[in-house]
This record gives sequence, structure tokens and C-alpha cells, in this order.
Amino acid sequence: MNFDLRFYWALFLRRLPAMMLLLLICAGLGVATALKLPDTYSTSARLLVEQPQIPERMVASTVQTDAVEQLDVIQQRLMTRANLIDIANRFNVLEKMRDMEPDSVVEAMQEATSIRRSAGRGEAVLMTISFTGSSPTIVADVVNEYVTLALEQSTTTRINQAAKTLQFFEQEAQRLGEEINRQSAAIADFKGSNADALPEDQSYRLGRQTLLQERLSRVERDLAGAESQRREILRVFESTGQVRPGGVQGLRTPEEAQLVVARAELENAIAKYSESSPRVTRLRARIERLEAVVAAQTEAVLPQGGGTDVSVQEAMLNATMAEIDSRIEGLSAEKEATVAELDSLQQAISRSSANGIELAALERDYVNIQSRYNAAINNLNQARMSERVETTAQGQRISVIENANVPRIPSGPNRPKIALMGLGAGIALAAGFFMLLEMLNRTVRRPAELIARFDITPIATIPYMESRGHKIARRTGLVTAFLVVVIGVPMALWFIDTNYLPLEILVQKALDKVGLG
Repeated sequence: MNFDLRFYWALFLRRLPAMMLLLLICAGLGVATALKLPDTYSTSARLLVEQPQIPERMVASTVQTDAVEQLDVIQQRLMTRANLIDIANRFNVLEKMRDMEPDSVVEAMQEATSIRRSAGRGEAVLMTISFTGSSPTIVADVVNEYVTLALEQSTTTRINQAAKTLQFFEQEAQRLGEEINRQSAAIADFKGSNADALPEDQSYRLGRQTLLQERLSRVERDLAGAESQRREILRVFESTGQVRPGGVQGLRTPEEAQLVVARAELENAIAKYSESSPRVTRLRARIERLEAVVAAQTEAVLPQGGGTDVSVQEAMLNATMAEIDSRIEGLSAEKEATVAELDSLQQAISRSSANGIELAALERDYVNIQSRYNAAINNLNQARMSERVETTAQGQRISVIENANVPRIPSGPNRPKIALMGLGAGIALAAGFFMLLEMLNRTVRRPAELIARFDITPIATIPYMESRGHKIARRTGLVTAFLVVVIGVPMALWFIDTNYLPLEILVQKALDKVGLG
């Protein structure tokens, strides 16, 4: 279907009053709002995340929070409900705030606050805090309060983290120290209760075992020889009734043996020292005592007054048997002691392996605890240095590079923009009204529509002839509409502004809803 320009132009002229009414309402509302909106002021402050004053390679900080994360934490804490309400009450930020609900106060503070961060590879990390309000002094105070809270929270957070890390490693070092003491006591108790079977003395015990085995073999040989000698003497005496001199050769009492040794030492001493030497004097006195003892023993063995030969032989036999029996008894006692010590050594050697395994486990645990303790001490020293760095503000910190100043020039509202938006909304509404009526109107108004709908070709069409009364009514309607637009619309806006809600607040809410506020 061909586009009939004259037809649509006629429709446009016919609907122009209603469209003008919509246009003027929106435009008037926009202009009134632009004129009535109060001035708003905005100010901002900029914060910079500075790198540590002391290089990380010299003192590593225990606060492992990067700059972006730190700023994000600060932003979340600044925008908490309690913080926003406190700042709003302290500086009386909002008008009629006493009549507002807490949720409304928080929402208004969040809308008026703007926090932006900027960071990039090789770039400084910055945070910009802005606030918009109706009073220049109040917006400056609010932003400065935000900055103060941000600096306090940054410092407090880093110091608290460093202090908690230090406290943890102090407790860990103390705990490991006590564990080392307990393990040392356990090792000492184990060594004390197993002193005779410790693995470090195993080589000594093995050597001692070899020595005792050799001694046992020698004692057994000497014991066997003494017993054989005793039997031989008895056999000879029973056969001949005499004790052969060879039978007692080499058999001496202990005093006789000591006497022989003392005389040999005296001969050596005389060769080296003079007769008046104390050593020579002591040796002579010792020899005299031993000679007296040997003489007494000889008198006790030999009979007095010259007995028969048989008595002399029996006395010699008795003396010889006594000497041999004494020797056998000594060798038997030595053998028993050696065997007992060998048994004890064998048990200690057998226990030493198991004790070695258990002791190695105890010492291994001790080494592991000691290693953890050394690591905890190193970490403790590092935590102390880090805590000192954070306390003296030598680590990573946030500084103010630009404070919030009291603004002198209003930052808003953008009055031309609001007026143009009202005009644009009126044009869009008028165009939408025209198109809506056209889509809803299904009546036949042109010959072309008659042909298209009924598939007939009319011979002729008679246009609508407007009567005089209709013309007067139409013109009266136009005048009425014009008066309504010129007088009624301003009166309606005045009524809404006075009795319902100020236009600036109404428009501001509408702008906020569409994201243009």
C-alpha cells in the first residue's frame, strides 16, 4: 500500500492539539524541575597505596594483603550500614533525616557516595572517594571523615595482623620448646633405665665379651691343670708315701710371690737410688714384713721338735693340698664371675639392638621437633621485625595525596540537560500517542482501504462534508485544549509540587530509576 502523505498530514494536524498537550506537559515538567532543583555540591579526595619504606628482601612483611585487596576491604568497611548511619547523624547530611527510616538513610548515603579505584601493571594504586550533597561544607566533612576512617582502618588492620602473627609464633615457639624438653627428658629416662644396653657402648661390650671369653678359656685351662696336678700329687703320695719336690715346684703362697717381687724391685731401686732413698727404705721394710710372714707360715707347716719323716711328708702334703685347693677355689670363683659377666654382656648385647631402634626413634622425633622449633624461632624473629615495621609505619601504607576541599561552585544539577530530557520525553510521548491511535484505528477512511478490504473498485467517493456546528465544536475543542495546556498543566504541576511531592524530588526519583540521576 502506497504511503499517502497528505492523509497522514491531515491526521497529524487533527491530532496535533493532544500531541502538543503531551509535549507541553513533559517539557513544562522538565523546565520546572530544572529550575526548582537545588544546587548540589561534590568534592573528592584521592588516596595512594605506597610501597614499603624498607625493601621486602631485607624485612619480609607478614601482612600478605596486596594493594587492590586492601582497598577493597576498606571500601566494604566504609560502606557498612552502621558507618553510613553514624556519619549521616554526625554531620546532619540529609534534610528531615529524623523522619526517615534507617534503610532510606543508608540508601541515600550510598547513592551520594562514589568510590573508584584505579590500578594497572606498573601503575600506582589509587582510590578516589567522592560525595555529593546540598551543602559544600557537609560534603567536604563527609569525604574527610571517609579518608580518616580509611587511614585508621588500614593502619589498624595491618598492625593487628602483624600482632596476631607475632602472637601465634610466640605461642608456637613456647609449645615446641616445651615439647623439646619433654622429649629430652624421655631420652634421658630411657638412657638411664637402659644404661647397660645402650647402642653406643656396643663396641665396648663386644670387646669386653672377647676378653672375657679369652679369660674364661685361660681360667678353665689353669683350673684343669691345678686339678690334674692335685690328682698327680695324691697318686704319688699314695704310691710312695712322699711328696716329690717337683710336685710343689712353682707352688708358692701369695706372700712368697710378693716377697720375690719385692726383692726384685729392691734390686732395681738400689741400682737407681741411694740407700737413704725413701723408696729403698719402704721396699726394705716391706721385704722384712713379708719374710716374717713366710717364716711364720713355714713354722706352721713344719712340725716342731724334729718329728719322723712321715710327719714331714704329711705336713708337706697338707701344705701342698691346701695351696692347690686354694688355687682351685680362686680359679673356680673367677670362672663363675667370668661366666656371670659373660651372661650379663650377652643379654645387654641382645637388648642393645631393640634399644637402638627405640632410642633412634626418640632421637629422630627430637631432631624433627628441634627442626620445627628452629623454623618457629626464625619465623618469630621475622614476625617481630614485621610487627616493628608495621608499628612504625615503615611498611605498605595508604597516604592522602589530595584532601577534600570545600567546593565553591555547584556541581549540579545539569539544568539544560534536564530541560532537554523533558522536551525529548514529550516528543517521544506525542509520537507514541500518534502511532498508538493509528494502530488501534481499524475504520475505513480512504478509497484505497475500501479497495484493499472489500476487493472492489468504487465508481466515485464522496468526501466527508463538515457542518457549521461541527466546525464550531471542533474549534471550541481546540481552544479548550489550548487553554488546558496553557493554564491547566501549570496549575496541575503547581498542585503536585505543593500538595503531593516537590517536582525536583519526583524527577530525581524518575532519573534514578532509569539510571540517569
